[in-house]
Amino acid sequence: MTYPFSADDVDLAPADVERRIADDDVQLVDVREPYEYEAGRIEGALPLELERLASKAETLDRDRPVIFYCRVGARSGMAAHAFRRAGFEAHSMVGGLERWHGEGRPIVPEGGHVADH
Repeated sequence: MTYPFSADDVDLAPADVERRIADDDVQLVDVREPYEYEAGRIEGALPLELERLASKAETLDRDRPVIFYCRVGARSGMAAHAFRRAGFEAHSMVGGLERWHGEGRPIVPEGGHVADH
C-alpha cells in the first residue's frame, strides 16, 4: 500500500515504533484532534494537534528522535517532513494508529478505539 507523504528515511513501521518505545529512545507525538486522542492512543504519546504543532515545537527535545502518528499517516507525514526541515530527527508511523491497532498492538484507555477523523 502507498501512503501519502511517505519517504523511506522518514517512515517507520509500527513494529519499529514499538521497539523504539520499548527502548525509551523516542518522543512519541500524536498529531490528531483532541477527540481522537481521547478515544484511543498509544500509551505515553504526547498530544500535539497538527494545527498547534509549529507553535509548540520548542516543547520537544531536539536531541531526541521524534515519531509522529495520526490515524492513517497523512498528518504525521506532513509533521515529520516539516520537523526534518527544521533540523529534528523526525519520523512518521506508516499506516498510523489504524495499522498499529489493526496489527494487534494496544491502545489506551482500556476499551479505546481508533476514532474517525
